[in-house]
Amino acid sequence: MLVQVLLFTIVMGFLITVLLSPVFIPFLRRLKFGQSIRDEGPKSHQKKSGTPTMGGIMILLAGAVTSLIMTAKFTETSVEIYLLLLVTLGFGLLGFLDDFIKVVMKRNLGLTSKQKLFGQIIIAIIFYLIFRTSEHFSPEMIIPGTHVSFDFGWLYVAVVIFWLVGFSNATNLTDGLDGLLSGTAAIAFGAFAVLAWNQSQYDVAIFSIAMAGAVLGFLVFNAHPAKVFMGDTGSLALGGALATVAMLTKLELLLVIIAGVFVIETLSVILQVISFKTTGKRIFKMSPLHHHYELVGWSEWRVVVTFWSVGFLFAVLGIYLEVWL
Repeated sequence: MLVQVLLFTIVMGFLITVLLSPVFIPFLRRLKFGQSIRDEGPKSHQKKSGTPTMGGIMILLAGAVTSLIMTAKFTETSVEIYLLLLVTLGFGLLGFLDDFIKVVMKRNLGLTSKQKLFGQIIIAIIFYLIFRTSEHFSPEMIIPGTHVSFDFGWLYVAVVIFWLVGFSNATNLTDGLDGLLSGTAAIAFGAFAVLAWNQSQYDVAIFSIAMAGAVLGFLVFNAHPAKVFMGDTGSLALGGALATVAMLTKLELLLVIIAGVFVIETLSVILQVISFKTTGKRIFKMSPLHHHYELVGWSEWRVVVTFWSVGFLFAVLGIYLEVWL
């Protein structure tokens, strides 16, 4: 029965996105919500200019609807579900504003970094204040594969802000190739669905598998050559959702492993900036890391499949450390 619930949930999330796409993608095209490609990116990406963006709306709609229906039917609509939807839809709205400014107002950089950071912090603080009322709240962080934990006390609010801001930006950086973020995010959500179910947090498990299904449905139209991009609407929301799931299951540090691809992508940007500012030299041909492999001659599909494979290995390692070790 438990496995059937998860299977039904992922199928439902998948089908809602797939059924929405043939209607929503032409709608975005008619509104001329097309992606602008930055000149400093790989030249091969210029042909993607005009591809409909803001497709993340479909992911968020499918994930939210599926979660609410399935939790109401098989478990209960708990405060955790509302927390997950608060962060996911909140970060999605922030990303939507960023996309809207880029596409409609023709400001290619969207929201300023300060505006985006301010919005992320406000959502993180609201989440923290509500999370404190949950029975699953704990200011402790556990080292994966051990019983060692650190109690952050009131400083845990800083952890919440860092995790939500950090991982939403990490997924945003990863969203640079057709299907790259869709595939890696689906794998990460699938892993956390298993871990949440193992903890008997069935509502969190249902949300996680619903998001996995929604992202996989989006991948049908986002795989190379992409017919639609998720935009910041989707990428910021997915990172925020993953970080929230990790905090609700008290697996914050395990997220660093399961979401290892996003962490590596972010580190590649940080190292590139530090190296260039201190030595005047670049470590990579271009950052984030996926662009480096493009510029050394890998096809876009090869880069994406390789990163998916690495993401899958990280997910398996994470499950092993938590469940079997």
